[in-house]
Amino acid sequence: MIKHVCQSFCCIIIVYFTTSCSESISNKVSNSESKPSASAVETDPAARVNARILSDELSDKERLGKLIFFDINLSEPAGQSCASCHDPNSGFADPDRQLPVSEGVIAGRFGVRNALSAGYTKFTPAFTLGESPMAVQGGQFWDGRKIDLIDQAKAPFLNPLEMNNPSEETVVEDVAAADYAPLFLTVYGADAFDDIDTAYHNIADAIAAYEGSVEVSPFTSKYDQFKAGTVALSAEETLGLELFIGKGKCANCHSLESIDNGVNSDIFTNFRFGNIGLPRNTEFPYDLLPADTIDNGLGAILEDPQHDGKFKTPHLRNVTLTAPYMHNGVLKTLEDVVHFYNTRDIPGLWPEPEVSANMVTGMVGDLGLTEDEEEAIVEFMETLTDNYNPAIDD
Repeated sequence: MIKHVCQSFCCIIIVYFTTSCSESISNKVSNSESKPSASAVETDPAARVNARILSDELSDKERLGKLIFFDINLSEPAGQSCASCHDPNSGFADPDRQLPVSEGVIAGRFGVRNALSAGYTKFTPAFTLGESPMAVQGGQFWDGRKIDLIDQAKAPFLNPLEMNNPSEETVVEDVAAADYAPLFLTVYGADAFDDIDTAYHNIADAIAAYEGSVEVSPFTSKYDQFKAGTVALSAEETLGLELFIGKGKCANCHSLESIDNGVNSDIFTNFRFGNIGLPRNTEFPYDLLPADTIDNGLGAILEDPQHDGKFKTPHLRNVTLTAPYMHNGVLKTLEDVVHFYNTRDIPGLWPEPEVSANMVTGMVGDLGLTEDEEEAIVEFMETLTDNYNPAIDD
């Protein structure tokens, strides 16, 4: 059974004292003094440049979810939105490539894992254990602890290392005070703010709807156009694809399996978990955890040592934009990633793995790729970046 835990594997407990509100949240839709409306606070910079899809191409629920996703008033204090760590210009991952983990709205508070891309997450199946240790798959976050996107969207609002809200009620009050509150009522009904639990669930439901929209999973990369037969890959990219499937063994986990999205494209993950033997990252920007702390990933969630060190295989869509890489951000470039997979088991090249149990073998370690072949695989992965325009990008 999955245990629902806080985002950090070593929880930081902060106790809040709150008072009840005599004024109903519904009344605050039209009259609120709790926080400035979205128009009164500078919009998250990511929102200003997120022009992939026109608003009229989104449903009302998706449009509502987008407004919530980019609203910097939904943290305590105001200043951080979902998009702050999941910027569309960074493949819906953290735009700060200099840090392995994300800083929360409170300066100096950091998460303990690298922010996963929120793009293409709608294709991740719900968490299932399967019939064997190798069959565990799906779920949200690196350790799969949230069963689906709705469950996942509820977590960052209340995490003191992220958006730092003291309660669900605080988040609901802020949404009720926002300029888009009437749209929330249109989508969820005139009594949508009357019950805190229901309203909070629907806030997450709207975010999940936006994350499931074509804007967040557009399939507009060069690879997609290659699959559609409208462009050709270069010789280097073609070699990279061949190596990705063959000698490099990348596709064993980052599988090319077509999905039902109308364009016969791939997500480049099998949604399963593995321990590839990553070294500890010694460059985290904080000293909150004991030096001997080990992140056991899925093993900690399931309380099962046969899963220690395992993390979910991420998709590779827009991977060029989402550095640094891996759950702890220890690999800073795609070149580092491919070189690690190719040479992990060559003595003296890499530090010891943080978790040596349950390590993947055969598909990682000593693949015999040349430097040129490593670079070709990187060239191929660069074709997975959305918004490709052959008239400009070639």
